[in-house]
Amino acid sequence: MGELRADPGLEVWAGVECTVNRVGDRYVDQLHLSGHDRRAGDVELFGWLGVAAARYPVLWEQIAPEGLRAARWAWADERLGRLRELGVRPVVGLLHHGSGPPSTSLLDPGFPAALADYARAAAERYPWVKDWTPINEPLTTARFSAMYGHWYPHRRSYGDFLRAVVNQCRAVAAAMKEIRSVIPDARLIQTEDASHISSTPALAWRAELDRALRRLSLDLLGGLVGRDHRLWDDLRQAGVSETELRAFAEDRCRIDLLGLNYYVTSDRFLDDRLERYPAALHGGDGARRYVDVEAVRVAEAGLHGHANILLDAWVRYGCPVAITEVHLGCTPDEQLRWLAEACAGARTARAQGADVRAITPWSLLGSFGWERLVVDDRGAYEPGLFELRDGQPNPTIVAEAVRALAHGRSFEHPALDTPGWWRRPTRVL
Repeated sequence: MGELRADPGLEVWAGVECTVNRVGDRYVDQLHLSGHDRRAGDVELFGWLGVAAARYPVLWEQIAPEGLRAARWAWADERLGRLRELGVRPVVGLLHHGSGPPSTSLLDPGFPAALADYARAAAERYPWVKDWTPINEPLTTARFSAMYGHWYPHRRSYGDFLRAVVNQCRAVAAAMKEIRSVIPDARLIQTEDASHISSTPALAWRAELDRALRRLSLDLLGGLVGRDHRLWDDLRQAGVSETELRAFAEDRCRIDLLGLNYYVTSDRFLDDRLERYPAALHGGDGARRYVDVEAVRVAEAGLHGHANILLDAWVRYGCPVAITEVHLGCTPDEQLRWLAEACAGARTARAQGADVRAITPWSLLGSFGWERLVVDDRGAYEPGLFELRDGQPNPTIVAEAVRALAHGRSFEHPALDTPGWWRRPTRVL
C-alpha cells in the first residue's frame, strides 16, 4: 500500500483560504462563504491536526474598514488567542488578494504608508506574534487587479501592473519596518505564486520575459532590481522612479522565509503553433500571436515540480523556503496524491541542499469560486482538508494524512499506489 512518509525535519503548517478581494464596490469574502467568520470552533481544527503553525488572517479591510480609530479587533483577539492556547504558531496575514479599505487601492501613492500604519497597530495589539505576511502573493494580486482587470481597481495595462507590484512591495517593506520596531525579532514570511514558464523556440524571448515578470516582487524585496535587471527599463517607463528602485536595494527588507504557493496549473507553456489549439485559446501580447496554456496539459512540457521550484528559489534568493499552499481542486484521492508529491519534492530539495522548513496543506475548509477567479460568490466549492456539509466541517482523508504527518507518523492509503492525473498520459489534451 502506498505511503505518505513523515519527515522529522519538516514542519507541517495549515491555513484557511481567506481571500477578501474587491470587485467594483463589493467585497468577495471567502471567510464568509465558508462560514469561518461565524464559527469560532473552527480554530480547534488546527489543534486537532497538530500542525506547528497556521497561516491566519487579520485582514486590514475587515478589521479597520473605516480607519484605525474604529478598528474592530475582537474577532482577531479571540481567534489568535485560541491558537496561542493550542500551541499553534500564527503566521498573521494582513492582506490576502485584497487592496485594503475602500479609501485606498493598489495604485494609491498612500497605500504603502497606510498599510504600514495598520501593521504597526496589529503588532502593538499582538506583540507575541513573531511571523507576519503583510501581503500574500503581491505579484498575483497585481496581475488580477491591474493587468487583467478582474479585481479592483480593474485596470488593464502593463504599466499599471508594474506600478501595483512596486506599490505592494513598498508596502511590505514599510509594514515590516513598523512591525519590527515593535517586535524586533519579527519574521517576514513572504508568500508568492511559484511557476515555471516554458515555450516553443520561437517564443523563447517571451518566456524569458514572463519568467522575469513572475519573479519581480521577490526580486524587488530581495534587492535584485538594478540597472542590469531585465525589467529595469520597463519599470522606469511605467513611471517608477530610480529612487524608488534603489531604495529596495539600499534598505533591504529581509525575507526570513520565502513561501512558495505551487499549483498543478501554475506552470505555463507558450506555443506559437496556433493551429494546434481551439480559437478560444488564441491570444498574444500585441507583438505576436500565441497561446498561453497549462504546461501539464502539453505533451512536451509537463510540470517543473515542487523540488525544482524550491531549489530555484533557494539558489536565487538564498533564504529558507517553504511550500505555503498545497491544494488541488479535485477528488480526495487526487488531493492526497498531490500532497504526497509535494512532500516528496520537499524531501528531494532538502537532500540537494535547500533549506526547506515547512509544507502547508491548503486550505482548511476549502475554497469558493476560483474557477471564476473569485469575481463573485457564485463559483463552485472545492473541499480542502475538511469538507463543508450542512455548514459544518468534516475531515477528509487529506485531514487524516496531515494529522498523521503533523504527529510524526507516516500515512498509508491505496490511493497512493497510483500516480496523480498530472503524471498519467491522459493529462495531455
